[in-house]
Amino acid sequence: MLLKKRFLIITGLLVLVIIVFYVSQKINLNPNYKVGQKIDDLNGVSVYYNGGVGNVEGRELTIDGYNIGLKYQCVEFVKRYYYKALNHKMPDSYGHAKDFFDSNIKDGQINKQRNLIQYTNPSKSKPKENDLLVYSGTVLNRYGHVSIISKVTEKQIEIIQQNPGPFGSARENFELTNKNGKWEIVNNQILGWLRLNSK
Repeated sequence: MLLKKRFLIITGLLVLVIIVFYVSQKINLNPNYKVGQKIDDLNGVSVYYNGGVGNVEGRELTIDGYNIGLKYQCVEFVKRYYYKALNHKMPDSYGHAKDFFDSNIKDGQINKQRNLIQYTNPSKSKPKENDLLVYSGTVLNRYGHVSIISKVTEKQIEIIQQNPGPFGSARENFELTNKNGKWEIVNNQILGWLRLNSK
């Protein structure tokens, strides 16, 4: 009887933790910002605050029906940036953040779904400004993440992102190294980067 009671208490606590985690992903826990508020921009393309990482405020479409993404998710920002700042539409306009990277594509080859050149982390090609950075999924975020590289030096990159969480920053820096002729962004979640073909 005592064992059964303990089991029920532990099960109840686990269910409560899961519910609290799920709710916290959907609501805004930061009173300093409102969902949809502009918090940064890159080359005239705004970054908006999203509150909880799982919050969705509808779908963003262009006048001609091109799918930009779910407001104000990370994917929506990078696709809106590529559309507005770089005049680029992706052949496959859907998919989760981590799906932007195709592990079957070799370093420096075309990713046909996105019509972008794909580079693996590490790569022979140094990251550049405007590259789209792709992150793997995690236990707490199975969809992954995407951002735009906003600045590159010899030792680090700066990224700009939308939806890093209610208390996350729109800008972040990562160490950049070059070993044996390969450039690596020091972050084990980064799968690689995508780049508009300049040809």
